[in-house]
Amino acid sequence: MATNSNKHVFPVLGMTCASCAKSVENIVTYQEGVVDASVNFATGNLTVEYLPDMTDATKLQKAVQSIGYDLLVEDETKRQETVEAIHAWNFQKLKTKTVWAIILSLPVVVIGMFFMNMPYANLIMWLFATPVVLWLGGDFFVNAWKQAKHRSANMDTLVALSTGIAYVFSVFNMLFADFWHQRGLHAHVYFEAAAVIIAFILLGKLLEEKAKNNTSSAIKKLMGLQPETVIVIEADGTERQKTIEDVNAGDIVLVKPGGKIAVDGVVTSGNSYVDESMLSGEPVPVLKKEHEKVFAGTINQRGSFRFKAVKVGKETMLAQIIKMVQDAQGSKAPVQKLVDKIAGVFVPVVIGISILTFILWFFLDGDNGVVQGLLAAVTVLVIACPCALGLATPTAIIVGVGKGAEKGILIKDAESLELAKNIDAVILDKTGTITEGKPEVTGIQWLNNDNAAKDILLSIEKQSEHPLAEAVVKHLDGVSSIALSNFESITGKGVKASHTNEIYYIGNKKLLEENNIAIAEQLQKQADEWSKQAKTVIWFADSKQALSVIAIADKIKETSVEAIRQMQEMGIELYMLTGDNEATAGAIAQQTGIRHYKAEVLPWYKADFVKELQQQGKTVAMVGDGINDSAALATADVSIAMGKGSDIAMDVAKMTIISSDLTKIPQAIKLSKQTVAIIKQNLFWAFIYNLIGIPIAAGILYPLNGFLLNPMVAGAAMALSSVSVVTNSLRLKWKK
Repeated sequence: MATNSNKHVFPVLGMTCASCAKSVENIVTYQEGVVDASVNFATGNLTVEYLPDMTDATKLQKAVQSIGYDLLVEDETKRQETVEAIHAWNFQKLKTKTVWAIILSLPVVVIGMFFMNMPYANLIMWLFATPVVLWLGGDFFVNAWKQAKHRSANMDTLVALSTGIAYVFSVFNMLFADFWHQRGLHAHVYFEAAAVIIAFILLGKLLEEKAKNNTSSAIKKLMGLQPETVIVIEADGTERQKTIEDVNAGDIVLVKPGGKIAVDGVVTSGNSYVDESMLSGEPVPVLKKEHEKVFAGTINQRGSFRFKAVKVGKETMLAQIIKMVQDAQGSKAPVQKLVDKIAGVFVPVVIGISILTFILWFFLDGDNGVVQGLLAAVTVLVIACPCALGLATPTAIIVGVGKGAEKGILIKDAESLELAKNIDAVILDKTGTITEGKPEVTGIQWLNNDNAAKDILLSIEKQSEHPLAEAVVKHLDGVSSIALSNFESITGKGVKASHTNEIYYIGNKKLLEENNIAIAEQLQKQADEWSKQAKTVIWFADSKQALSVIAIADKIKETSVEAIRQMQEMGIELYMLTGDNEATAGAIAQQTGIRHYKAEVLPWYKADFVKELQQQGKTVAMVGDGINDSAALATADVSIAMGKGSDIAMDVAKMTIISSDLTKIPQAIKLSKQTVAIIKQNLFWAFIYNLIGIPIAAGILYPLNGFLLNPMVAGAAMALSSVSVVTNSLRLKWKK
């Protein structure tokens, strides 16, 4: 059913707590045509999958507006700017409200604590507290009313009930003090509690908002890599400046020294070194010549060149990376789904506890039952905090994903970040994962060390269409080529060509044997040694004797051996699966220290092998870079693609190692362990806080030592719990 569905991410406006996120998620989920919906309170985004023939963004927006929130459904390119502008305006508004709430609350607190007996004390406190409760805290009452209309409740409901009851109770006590005096009781007012609760909660929200902005800095950094304008060369050769949005595939773009590359493309003329560290994590700039690929966000060094735009807008590698990071930061870890359920029932349960508290006080404390009961009920409402619970997981995920991106590890979803810590089996593809993925000349031995014929070798290989010929040409870079005649390709054996009445051969040993060409013992000995190492051996000869022997192999990456050692030390079982022959696979396994390997495997076997390990109860990570790995990547618990591999592998995988450096895998596992540890700490503190705070607020200690929690202190503690959770998540940023 979901095959024709569209998946979109929309910013949600007006959410103030975890329960709000749950309310929006519920209303969207129940809309006709919606396949799946998820709201992340920390990022403020709704991720929704829906059937376009049954519903659309406008209908979803109306549904969300009906419960007092809003969806931003405008064009994606402008959306980020609009959201940032709205957040900046809201943050400024919140800052102003917080400052005024603190200024106006201070005199109320001072009078309430030290000058209760001064003339007109109650009246002065009422004057200062009224704007705090009704104006600066007005949003709490408006939002609570919107929720109540839909038989729902959230954090605002708790704040509105607690401050509203305290305020109305105090006004009543001030105007009708005789009502209590006649009953032998003192008419207390709690204006300071009502005002200070709002001041503290606004301050908590301000700090929370500031911390949440910090967590999304990874996205802002990535977006900052894109230049806003580019120089495009028109058909008549004139230079024209265009905005990045106006660049089309096929445009010729000029890059000047020090300039940022705006879109993905292929160099058409000129050459220069380009700093690709922001994509690959590699510090050494890469030489870009004609026909080489360049990527958006990378920085040109000293030279200048022109390139043809191939991928623009949302298709560039940088845009894909930004999208992957955004999707991952907005996705929910499995633990978060449980927390959401708790947040959904949390507020009604707290209201129930508050009512029960009042009833118990009313019946058990005779004379002061009403006053003490109201105070205790208000304090329960104030101290309860679903925000700490709601922020515990997403803030840690946001920081974890951001930190991964900075290290060159792109994490597509929260689930793989949470699962990575459990990995106990890693399957590695050979070509392009453990090895470089491109054949290189690893050795060349000339007969009697005489390389006089190297120009002939280069010239023949330049004309050859054999895949290995390119490796020889690259190895002999700098040697000048010469004219040849009678070039001929001999299928399955090699090539031959003539130069100054002499015939030369390049190919396998069979080619030399068929033409009765002598092979010197020194060359044969070297060839045998290279064959044992599973290297491909090529012979170069004239019509009489072999002139040289060349070894070609797919080199093991420098970092692979170290990465394999690190993973084995972590107690992870490693398996290498390759379509290559047994001899090559065995040689690579021996050189890297991999104990389990299988050669000559077909793509479907890799996926079956993943299932086999999973049936043994293992958490399996598959690491690959090719289209042939995509089935196994999709089957694995944690799928990791090499960034220099195929687009399909990267689409399927839940993690991408941009630089293709295997040492990033142990780093990803370590990051997963750190993130999950932070989530557990956050949840522990959020639960403990509520488990201890609510009974104390209800007055459980009163029969033992006469202690009753002041609603003002409860407000401060509530604000502090949210801030402590976000601050704890930010600690991840500085962990090694």
